[in-house]
Amino acid sequence: MKKLTVLFISSISLFLFLSSCQDEFDVQAQLDRQLDQALEGLAGSAGRNYFKLPGSDQVSAIPQDPRNLITPEKIVLGKFLYHETGLSLAPMKSTSTGIYSCASCHQAAAGFQAGRPQGIGDGGSGFGLRGEQRTKSSDYLESEIDVQPIRSPSTLNVAYQKQMLWNGQFGATGRNIGTEDAWTAGTPIETNFLGYEGVETQAIAGLKVHRMIIDTIFLQENGYMPLFDQAFPDLPRQERYTRITAGLAIAAYERTLLANQSPWQQWLHGNPMAMSETEKRGALLFFGKAACAPCHGGPALNSNKFFAYGMNDLDDSPDPVFAVKADSPAHLGRGSFTGQQSDMYKFKVPQLYNLKDSPFMGHGSTFSSVKSVVEYKNNGIPENARVPQEQLTHMFVPLKLSSDEVEAITAFIENALYDPNLSRYEPDQLPSGFCFPNNDSKSRMDLGCN
Repeated sequence: MKKLTVLFISSISLFLFLSSCQDEFDVQAQLDRQLDQALEGLAGSAGRNYFKLPGSDQVSAIPQDPRNLITPEKIVLGKFLYHETGLSLAPMKSTSTGIYSCASCHQAAAGFQAGRPQGIGDGGSGFGLRGEQRTKSSDYLESEIDVQPIRSPSTLNVAYQKQMLWNGQFGATGRNIGTEDAWTAGTPIETNFLGYEGVETQAIAGLKVHRMIIDTIFLQENGYMPLFDQAFPDLPRQERYTRITAGLAIAAYERTLLANQSPWQQWLHGNPMAMSETEKRGALLFFGKAACAPCHGGPALNSNKFFAYGMNDLDDSPDPVFAVKADSPAHLGRGSFTGQQSDMYKFKVPQLYNLKDSPFMGHGSTFSSVKSVVEYKNNGIPENARVPQEQLTHMFVPLKLSSDEVEAITAFIENALYDPNLSRYEPDQLPSGFCFPNNDSKSRMDLGCN
């Protein structure tokens, strides 16, 4: 009798377990259907496909500049150059030669942005685990270090940006057509006259801005010449080893930096269990009630538009920053580039993947978590007194989301949009053998480099 009782109880337990699993499956399936309906409502028959990121090796599916088609050879060269600390040949002080790279401010460990509120190139020291311990070198005055007056934007998913930087100043196409009067000679913005899209233009201009040199002696001594030959075989040799070709290779590589292993992308590609129930509920809110999608759309959940949300600037960051003035033109956003009153205080809509890799958000690094940004948008109250009320977007109004809804949206952005394997985009080692993303003595210790 005892055995029969145990068997009966076990059968009931199994039945309840299976029923619970079936209920959970039914809930998930219902959420999937609702989410598909929401995506079709936004993207029509394209539905899921409109939001899918291609594989990084699916070159033909990656948006690219028609004047700089992506090739495997360019990607290989660009990956090395992006991380090559040996290119830092024009520092403010000779003691900093060979110690920083593009990746100093845009490293994989920090979601291809800086691991601190403000990236530091030349004049920086240290790294930590994600770049969070990088600070000003004791050899430099604050006015001498290479820093920007605004947070370093991520290079993740930049293939979906026509213009680069928060004010969109780099790029000769798209919204920058008609801004030629602002392409001032003698400034980095004149690089737009080369005619490339934003990713290419920024990469070319950035090498000079950030005190890096494409030196043929360095290239010869460190095995780079054959890589340039393979990447640009149709160019005459006298045009093959230049800042322009180096920038084009870096841009080709940057366009392959796609967060395509995130749970959201897995779900879009057919894995219904890639996201949790909470994350799916957050996605439904994101694409529905919370009205995030009008700005954050497409595969990168970004747009090439500019809006004012009244967020504070970098000089208001609660964390240490350098050489940022209260009257910096950067605080004017798009208006600092175009000079148009209608563009003042408007900043480009950013992509939303891997935000938790670096806990500095907003153009001024004044938010320390995804949830704090969601709460700010939900409250609809501007924090920056510099921004005139009439410049604020009409979309910045209280959303009246509950605390549970805020949590669900946060879970979607933080977790479902998180690619855990961005290190796959880093080289195993550089042709020069130098440490990267930084090569100063403190960084070498932090990174375990010889």
